[in-house]
Amino acid sequence: MGKKHPCSSSMVWDMKTMFHCSITIFFLGGLATLVSYNYYKNNDQEAAMIKVSLATATFSTANANIDDIDTSTITNATQAGFDHQRRLKIAPPPLTETCDLFSGRWVHDNRSHYPLYKEDECRFLHGDLACQTYGRKDSKYQQWRWQPHGCDFPRFDGKAVVERLKGKRLLFVGDSVNRNQWDSMMCMLYSSIPGSKKLRLSLSKTLYSFKAKDYNISVDYYWAPMLVESNGDDPSNHSLDHRTVRIKSIEKHARHWVDADILVFNTYLWWRLPIIRLLKGPGSLLGGPDQVYDEVNNVRAYKMVLETWSKWVHTHINPEKTKMFFMGLTATHSSAKDWGGKKQATCYKETEPVTVDGFRESGTDPEMLRILESSLSKLKAKGVNVQLMNITQLTQYRKDAHPTVHRRLWRPLTEEQEKNPERASDCTHWCLPGVPDVWNELLLAYIFSTTSQ
Repeated sequence: MGKKHPCSSSMVWDMKTMFHCSITIFFLGGLATLVSYNYYKNNDQEAAMIKVSLATATFSTANANIDDIDTSTITNATQAGFDHQRRLKIAPPPLTETCDLFSGRWVHDNRSHYPLYKEDECRFLHGDLACQTYGRKDSKYQQWRWQPHGCDFPRFDGKAVVERLKGKRLLFVGDSVNRNQWDSMMCMLYSSIPGSKKLRLSLSKTLYSFKAKDYNISVDYYWAPMLVESNGDDPSNHSLDHRTVRIKSIEKHARHWVDADILVFNTYLWWRLPIIRLLKGPGSLLGGPDQVYDEVNNVRAYKMVLETWSKWVHTHINPEKTKMFFMGLTATHSSAKDWGGKKQATCYKETEPVTVDGFRESGTDPEMLRILESSLSKLKAKGVNVQLMNITQLTQYRKDAHPTVHRRLWRPLTEEQEKNPERASDCTHWCLPGVPDVWNELLLAYIFSTTSQ
C-alpha cells in the first residue's frame, strides 16, 4: 500500500500534524482565490471590449460606405455579445402603433399652439373656408387641441415637415372635404416656407397643385368625389339631384395619381343619397338623355366602389414607394336636436363643441365606416397597407367649427334663406384655421412615424 498523506482522516492527529495540515489548506485556498479572481477579471475585460467593439461597429456602419465595412467584425462582436448575455438596444415601436391617436377629447388651448397660421396671411386659402373674412366674429373655434387618451402626438413643426417633404409629391384625392384638408395643409406649409414669391398655385379643371420650387415639394388635390367616373366629375357644375357612376371605371382619374409619394383618399358625402345609379354598358353617356342604368341602395354602391378602388390600388401602386391613407367619415351637423338644440336648427351660431363622450350625430352612417374598415383589412391581407385615418369620432364633437353662412357665396341668398339662415348654412365643411389642421397633424404623425424613432 502507498504511504498515506499525513492529513488523511485515518491518521491519528497530534498537534504537529494539525499545524502542517492547516498550512497546506491555507496555501491551496489562496491559490484557488487568485485563479478565480484572474478568471473573472479577464471575462469582465473581454465583455467590456465586446461592448466597445459593438459600439464602434455600429458607429462605423452609420458613417461609412457599406462596401468599406468589415462585416465579420460586426458579426463576431455581436455573437460574442450574445454569448455573454449582453442585450442590444432595440428601438421602441413608433407612437402610431402604441397609441390610439383617434380616441380622445378636445381641450381648449389658446396659449401655446393654436391656431397654426393666420387666416388673412394664407393668400391661397379658398373663400369657402375663410370664415372670418366673410363675417364670423368669434375665434374660439380655432383654439382647440385634440388630446388622445393617455398619450400625445407630435405637434406641427413647419420647418421639420418642409425638410422631410423635400422632393416628394403629396396628393389628396376625393371630394370637397378632402379639398378642405388640402387647403389646410397648404396654409400650414405656406406659413413655414420662407420666400412666398417662390411658391406657386396652379389650377386645372380637376387638379390643384401647390408647389415650393426650392424644396421640390408638390402638395396637390385631385377632384374625384366618388373616385370612379361620375356625373359629379365637373368641380364647378355638380349640383344634381341624383348620383350616377360608372362603378368599374376608375382609370380616367387614377392615371393622375400613380406618381405620388403619399396618397390621401376620401369618399363618403356623395354616397349618402339613398339611391345610386350604376350605368350599364360602355355606350351610355354620363348625363346623357339615353342613359341605361341600374338603381342600387347607397350602402351597396359604396361597397362596390371600394372594391373597384381596391383592385386598382393592388394592381397599380407599389406600397414600398408610396404611402397610402384613407380619411374616415366626417360629421355633418345639420340637425341641432342631436345635441339638444331646436328641432329645425342646424350648426348655425354654434360656438362650443359637444362635450358628451362618444357623441354621434345622426347624419353619420356607421355601416359605411365598417365597409371602409373591411376593405382596408382585405387589402392589408394582400400585402398592401392603406392606413385608415379614423377621424370620424373627433369630428362628431365639433359642431362649432363649420362655415355656416360665413363663406364666399356662389349665388346670393334668397329672401327665404336670409330669413332662415339655418337653411343656407354649410355644416359639412370646416372653417380654417380649424379642425382639418388637426387631421393634418395626425396624418403627418403617421407619414413620418417610421423615420422618427
